[in-house]
This record gives sequence, structure tokens and C-alpha cells, in this order.
Amino acid sequence: MGVDPTRRALLKGRLQYPPVPRPPWAREEPVFLANCSQCGDCVRACETDIIVPDAAGFPRVDFELGECTFCRACVEACAENVFRDAGREAPWWHTATIGPACLGSQGIHCRSCGESCEVGAIRFSFNARCVPEPTVDSEACTGCGACVSVCPTHAVTLPGPSHADTPRPARRQEAT
Repeated sequence: MGVDPTRRALLKGRLQYPPVPRPPWAREEPVFLANCSQCGDCVRACETDIIVPDAAGFPRVDFELGECTFCRACVEACAENVFRDAGREAPWWHTATIGPACLGSQGIHCRSCGESCEVGAIRFSFNARCVPEPTVDSEACTGCGACVSVCPTHAVTLPGPSHADTPRPARRQEAT
């Protein structure tokens, strides 16, 4: 019987967690983690209640709970140096992805992700069975996450940053 590699990594102090989406405008992960006091001010300030503590107590975004409106309340509530300039930079650089569990690719009509996308970044084309399949326009996608919680098969995700991501020019965000 072999040793679980995760357990071995934990014992050696090298356990790696997959990157999680941090609140909008969060600095790079090492800077964010080094400066965040885990006070919870950003969690309490979030108007859509999508910022929650992760297993270690640091704030993360859970798009299964709803969408980000880019209201900047989390940035304004924070006294620490964990956020970038919300007035000049894009909130983040990740965009929605649609996985193989999508009902459209299985020949079943569903347009819930597209109907929830206010900016129209999710578009539909018809497959051989004349069923609409969604595609994401990564340039138009704001990463708000509105499409994630409405997907009945959890096929839509907003992966956390890989930290190899390079910043894109800021997209204009309107607070709602």
C-alpha cells in the first residue's frame, strides 16, 4: 500500500493548493497572502455575498453563490495593501470557460449561461443536432461569474488565476 502523495507533501511542508479566485483587484497571490490580515472586512462588505473565507481564512470568491457586480466595496473596506488600483486596472484576468458537461454539447437545449450574461460574452452556435452550444468571447467576458451559478450541470467555471497570467488592458467596469 503506497503513501498518499498529498499526505507526503503535507508532512514535507510542500502541500500546494489550487489557485482560487480572490476578490476583484486583488494583488498577486504571494503579495495578497503576505499582506491580508484575514479581518473579514471585505467579506462583510461584499454586496452579493460571494466573498467567503477559504480553508485558511483568506477571502476568496465563490461564484456558485452569485456574481460580482464590481462595486468596489471590498476594496474600499480593506485597510491592508492587498488590492490594486480599482480605478485604473481590470478587476481580474480570468474569463468563463465552458466544460464538456454543457448540456448543449450533449444535444439538450439550455441557454441559462447566455441569458445571465449582461455583456453578451456568451454566444450560441448550432451543432449538427441543431442545438445551441455556447462559446465565450474572452475579450467581452468581464469575469463577473453570473453564468456560473445558473448552470445546471456546473459546466461553466471561472478558474482562478494561474499567476502566469499577464495583465490585460483595463476594461471599463460600471458599478451597478
